Amino acid sequence: MAKTLLIIAAISGLLAVAIGAFGAHGLKGRVTTDLMAVYQTGVQYHFYHTLALLLVGILMLQFPEVSLLTWTGWLFIAGIIIFSGSLYVMALTGIKWLGAITPIGGVAFIAGWLTMAIAVYKHIGE
Repeated sequence: MAKTLLIIAAISGLLAVAIGAFGAHGLKGRVTTDLMAVYQTGVQYHFYHTLALLLVGILMLQFPEVSLLTWTGWLFIAGIIIFSGSLYVMALTGIKWLGAITPIGGVAFIAGWLTMAIAVYKHIGE
């Protein structure tokens, strides 16, 4: 499972760079300032949680017996797809009601950080 999450993290990083570059160069002057800010928020959280996913994969290599880390990884993936994805689509299409699903991705991010904290507290270290 660690290998799978590390591969997904690598692909997610690739996509974050490509999507960020597209936003910086391809959307300039094509979307409103407000929607550009929405897009940039999506990219920012995409990057943060790609790095978090990479960390989870590395932790899983070191502590393969900690199954809660698998949940952490999948929650981060869900958060990237739902949170960042909804912001990308909203910025590109202008469909504002998509903002209603964005918090679901935010909850997935929060749950991912919580499960990581629990996994580390219960199973790693002292």
